[in-house]
Amino acid sequence: MGVTGFRGRVVALAVLIATAVAAVLVVVSHVLLSRVTDADASALAHTRAEAVAANVTVRGGHVVLVESGNEALDTVSWVYADGHLIDGIVPGGLRGRVEALADSGQSQTTTIGRYLLYAQPIRLEGHHVVAVVRVDLTPYETSEQRSLGMSLVLGGITILLAGVVAYLVVGRALRVVHEMAALADDWGDHEPGRRFNLGVPRDEFGELGRTLDRLLDRIDNALADERRLTDEIAHELRTPLTALRGEAQLAQLSGHHVSPEYVLTEVDRLNTAITTILSAARTRIDAGTRCDLRAAARQAIAGRSIELAIPTNVDVAVASELVVAVLSPLLENGLRHASSRVWITARIQPQGVVTDVLDDGPGFDPAEVDRVFEAGVTSGNGHGLGLAVVRRLAASAGVAVRAIADGHGRVEVTFPTPEAIA
Repeated sequence: MGVTGFRGRVVALAVLIATAVAAVLVVVSHVLLSRVTDADASALAHTRAEAVAANVTVRGGHVVLVESGNEALDTVSWVYADGHLIDGIVPGGLRGRVEALADSGQSQTTTIGRYLLYAQPIRLEGHHVVAVVRVDLTPYETSEQRSLGMSLVLGGITILLAGVVAYLVVGRALRVVHEMAALADDWGDHEPGRRFNLGVPRDEFGELGRTLDRLLDRIDNALADERRLTDEIAHELRTPLTALRGEAQLAQLSGHHVSPEYVLTEVDRLNTAITTILSAARTRIDAGTRCDLRAAARQAIAGRSIELAIPTNVDVAVASELVVAVLSPLLENGLRHASSRVWITARIQPQGVVTDVLDDGPGFDPAEVDRVFEAGVTSGNGHGLGLAVVRRLAASAGVAVRAIADGHGRVEVTFPTPEAIA
């Protein structure tokens, strides 16, 4: 329906434009033809008047015609000398107007019905002589009417051809769009990675193909991002679940009861991971969000052997849950690769509170330092998703995270300050 409507609108527009152009051309051509026929009729009248005037002379004090006896001229030309008709036969219906033209003594033209009357004074010494001629306008009017009818017929044919051509051309153009849509649908079902790849656009359809390729790329990236989110959530949930399962199996084998404190700690950790990750997309910085960085870092340490060197009374414009969610994977990563020591420091900089998570392990490979936050990149036996989770959570709240290759493990996290966003 949409394509049909579009084709109909284009055809209607083409017909409308063709109609307007044809109408203008018909009107202009009719006006020009009318002027040409009027000029021709006037020229014929002047020619006749000149022919009559050439035959008028004076003999014995009287105005006479040198040649006479032409009955054809008697019905279309008349000569008046000193107020009297000396040659020609004036029809009764024209007598009054012909005599008025003759009495005026001036060169003038007038139209009566379908006749053109032209009066031309003849210079003869001592006499007032006027030649009046008549031109029948019927042939000229008939020619104009035929020309107008032919113009209307040609205009109608032109409008019809314009509509047919527009219909065929638009249909051919839309066929390309249909084919592209069908290919896109088929790729979506069988080959989602396929693209049109039309190269450098040479027309509007090339630009459409390139735009669709970009749209498909964005959709593909969005789907990949959702898959990464699923992997990251699974990774965050797997750690506390694995710990709980291990503790339960150990208690089953040894016959001891599982410590309620341990279970509650892991459950709280699991709940925090779920809540933080699922709300990360809705997390934004605003002036009302703040927390004490030292207290949040202590919560992230959760009793593990990690040194805390963060000054007191340092506030950041991030919720404490997000600080814990960002720092916890970094601390676990440090403990996994440290030789003997992991510690946290913080310093206030113009861009925010820069927090360093450090360990005395081998650190990051300089060649891989830019990829450590990508999903799947790992230097151990893990799945490479912990740091990817950190990047996602940090980006959701405007927190900058980067790894630094300086010979030891070091990740720099920059939290915004409340003053910076106030």
